[in-house]
Amino acid sequence: MKQLDDAVAAGKLTPAARDNICRWLTEPGYHREAPVVMALVDTGRWEDLQRWFWEVLPFGTGGRRGLMADLGSATLNPRTVGESAMGMARYVKQTKPAGPWRVVIAYDTRHRSTEFAHIAAGIFAAEGFTTFLFDGHRSTPELSFAVRHLQCDTGVMISASHNPPSDNGIKAYWSHGGQVLPPHDQGIIDAVADVGELPEVDFAATVKSGGIQMVDKSVDDAYVDAVVSLSLSPERDLTVLYSPLHGVGETSVAVTLQRAGFSGLHLYEPQRQPDGDFSNVPDQLPNPERPAVFPPMVPRAKELHADLIIASDPDADRLGAMVRHHEGDYVYVTGNQLAALLIDYVSQQRHAQRNLTPQHYILTTVITTPLVGAVARRAGLRVIDDLYVGFKHIGARMEAEGPEKFVYACEESHGFLGGTHCRDKDASIAALWLCEAAAEDKVRGRTLLDRLDGLYAAHGYHVESQASLTREGADGQAAIAALMAVLRTSPPEELAGFRFCEVRDFARHEIRSLPENQHVAPLSEPTGNLLIFETTRADASIKIAVRPSGTEPKIKFYAYGRTAPVDRTQLTSVRAAADADLHAFLQAWLAWINTNTLDAR
Repeated sequence: MKQLDDAVAAGKLTPAARDNICRWLTEPGYHREAPVVMALVDTGRWEDLQRWFWEVLPFGTGGRRGLMADLGSATLNPRTVGESAMGMARYVKQTKPAGPWRVVIAYDTRHRSTEFAHIAAGIFAAEGFTTFLFDGHRSTPELSFAVRHLQCDTGVMISASHNPPSDNGIKAYWSHGGQVLPPHDQGIIDAVADVGELPEVDFAATVKSGGIQMVDKSVDDAYVDAVVSLSLSPERDLTVLYSPLHGVGETSVAVTLQRAGFSGLHLYEPQRQPDGDFSNVPDQLPNPERPAVFPPMVPRAKELHADLIIASDPDADRLGAMVRHHEGDYVYVTGNQLAALLIDYVSQQRHAQRNLTPQHYILTTVITTPLVGAVARRAGLRVIDDLYVGFKHIGARMEAEGPEKFVYACEESHGFLGGTHCRDKDASIAALWLCEAAAEDKVRGRTLLDRLDGLYAAHGYHVESQASLTREGADGQAAIAALMAVLRTSPPEELAGFRFCEVRDFARHEIRSLPENQHVAPLSEPTGNLLIFETTRADASIKIAVRPSGTEPKIKFYAYGRTAPVDRTQLTSVRAAADADLHAFLQAWLAWINTNTLDAR
């Protein structure tokens, strides 16, 4: 203990890291790990100890997610995975004391995902759960589907989604197939904190005895059939190049498109094989939200004369795309643009089939493009567009509203859902509908970009951009918190000619006028650490949303601009002016942030 105190005094450890290390050294539940931790202390591995123990890995917007290591309260390791599973199991038993209890577990292609899934399965089996485990990597939306299909009380997905290769995570699902929400999230957190010693489980023996049941192919078939049943068009004349980015998407997205009849589907071979290093993805960051992911695929797409390039993230819940335009160039389509294209396609097709009513509804978040709501309202749909960031809120609202009249849900970060087969975003249904929309447009001699221009002409040109700043560790967390505090008390008054006139503060539940920063109105749900600033200029307006990430050590900025409806002949000039305005504003914003807050520290 003296060595730890001396390290804190010397600035080599934070007090929080010291306290977490002390727990692992002194509490009986950590007796297996304590000798290793003690050896690290004795050899002065302070940098590693700080990185591995600086916090207790929290439940964020998608469960627990972070750096993998062999030990540490701030990392994904056998102990933190085991205690997460134990906490989930015990909380389920608290809420349903009479039993019986059922759980299903899936995992992606990341390093140690199989190991962590086996640990979680063993823990649940030891706690008396009927435990279902997929026999290989599967997608997050299939896990969400399986929770409902197998009538489980809870579900576990081992994945860090689109994070770097160093990371992994454990996503917690409730019986409705969506990620856990209050009060269950806090209940699980409290149960995890009370976990002591973990049972030692022989995985192979537990499988042999039937304590762990391997999920058979019937669940895969049921999931894919459920997605394919949502088809809205028979058009299939389309050439598509698809990349799973070394993830699980070949088991879901590719199978869905093939079963739906898209014979022109081609897999991008360099990124086809499961690979936790994501070796052939630029920067090893397998995120289809990043335009940089797509350029390696373009030469192959040109060889195929592909109409569309699509890619899913490692757990296949997000979808990104590039579209070949008339000139033969491939154009990246943002998450907001995809969201608008999909609601336009779905509403048109379903109106043609005469199966929409004014009671049918869509769901989206407060930081998704307003174009989605505008298109849906014009189609006569009920629009719920005030949800907090994270698809778990969409899944919960879908349950509250009733799934019978649900049409479509989306968020700007390339998450889309249609149908009632799951309660999470699903790259498979997004890919099916996007390919069908592209095939419908191809028959008419146009592309998805032409469709998008039609939406801009009708509803105004909508332009969105985003940026983020990453700050690792305890110092980074403190810097991000300090930035949010500054923005709440002393935001900028004017940037790039745009004056700040209002802020919506979702943590304080109020709308304030600027620059006075005085309360003008209450703000109801949702709740979260989110600020949305409104700005104005004589001829235009821009808003910018600020949110610390719930899954990564970064703070995100989302900027939005919008014009009045325009004649299509004027769209080129209007687009150029609005793009320039938003770019100038975002650059001025980042300069202000760096000067006044984060880097000024």
